[in-house]
Amino acid sequence: MTEQEPGMAEEADAIVIGMGPGGEAAAARLAEAGLSVIGIEKNLVGGECPYYGCIPSKMMIRAADSLAEARRVPELAGTADVGADFAPVAQRIREEATDDWDDTVAVERFEKAGGRFVRGTARITGTRTVSVDGRDFHASRAILLNTGTDPAVPPIPGLAGTPYWTNREAIAATEAPDSLIVLGGGPIGLELAQAFARFGTRVEVIEALQALLPAEEPEASGLIEDVLTGEGIGVHTGTRAERIDHDGASFAVEAGGRAYTGQRLLVATGRRTDLDALGLASLGLDTGARTVPTDENLRMAEGVYAIGDITGHGAFTHMSMYQARIAASHILGEPTAGAEYHAVPRVTFTDPEVGAVGLTERQAREKGLPVATATAQIPSSARGWIHKAGNQGLIKLVADTEQGILLGATSAGPTGGEVLSMLTLAVHERTPIRRLREMIYAYPTFHRAVEDALGKLP
Repeated sequence: MTEQEPGMAEEADAIVIGMGPGGEAAAARLAEAGLSVIGIEKNLVGGECPYYGCIPSKMMIRAADSLAEARRVPELAGTADVGADFAPVAQRIREEATDDWDDTVAVERFEKAGGRFVRGTARITGTRTVSVDGRDFHASRAILLNTGTDPAVPPIPGLAGTPYWTNREAIAATEAPDSLIVLGGGPIGLELAQAFARFGTRVEVIEALQALLPAEEPEASGLIEDVLTGEGIGVHTGTRAERIDHDGASFAVEAGGRAYTGQRLLVATGRRTDLDALGLASLGLDTGARTVPTDENLRMAEGVYAIGDITGHGAFTHMSMYQARIAASHILGEPTAGAEYHAVPRVTFTDPEVGAVGLTERQAREKGLPVATATAQIPSSARGWIHKAGNQGLIKLVADTEQGILLGATSAGPTGGEVLSMLTLAVHERTPIRRLREMIYAYPTFHRAVEDALGKLP
């Protein structure tokens, strides 16, 4: 590229700011369709998912679950001598998932699709104009934002300046610590807490709210708390961290009138974004908001689109990819169905997995909808009884009694995320409960518990 002349902006049809999964997919599709596309990323192309989130964390969880399953052998089939070794996990994360946190392959993939990549921090400066570390760019057709979120770190006295972990440092660990304090009882905190505990780490989970997985059904929250405490993990809900100290070797956390100590501290208290730093004020948007509003085609302003975490419809890779497809189609002028959010699936990959879709009972009642619920326990199902060790789980259905459809559902169990797929389809398509009852459910399967729950609905 030639030196940019002062006052001159480089032109492109489309500019994508943030090359996470959705941004990367949209940018590549636009480039392959013949548009000139500039993709901008300050961190790693691919985003949180392949380097710190979905992929490496599930590699760690898969390994930890294999240890747990081996430890169930005495209850089912004889004897087993299980010794945990974290080294293969760390090696697999580096070699198979992250290329040792090198995005060269991802950058080359985008460039081969026809895009131009720019490394740097982007800021919108006006209508379809972007500045990246002093260099100016202009998009003739569209700007697409996929800037994601970063770990949120609460202002707890003593925390700043200590070598605490977020999920990123935890994923990059080369060995399991002797002890770990986890601040936050949401999906990230619980997944990593259980994984490290199965490698021999003594773990304490501190959650300020009254339940783990507070966004999920209380039945699922209670189930996970029972499982974690049964595995020796300390669970302390309704407990807020008040002060943190680090003496150079270990952490001390004052919370709820007592002190917790651990070699490592994992802060998993949510995610944040900085809309002001993106320059959204130049578009007349409220930069003090947590998310940006979009229409069904993901437009947040004329010629500006947003997808992923910052839209507020779920910080999930599958949401970002779903929205990317819609936004890219709209930019290209192709017919596309608008975004729908009544059947968003989510899975917490603890053991048991907790999958959920649509509205919880509380959310449905807060909307004033006529609600009926039913719950079936996995251990009471045929497959659960056969499975025996590690069979904890449940199916909960939330129904609209006037429309005769499911508003939401929870599938917790050994394959909770997989069983969720049929429930997601039912909620998405608004399948009549009558039709769901008329289906044939394979026997003996975990998903047959859905039939059991349906039988309990009025």
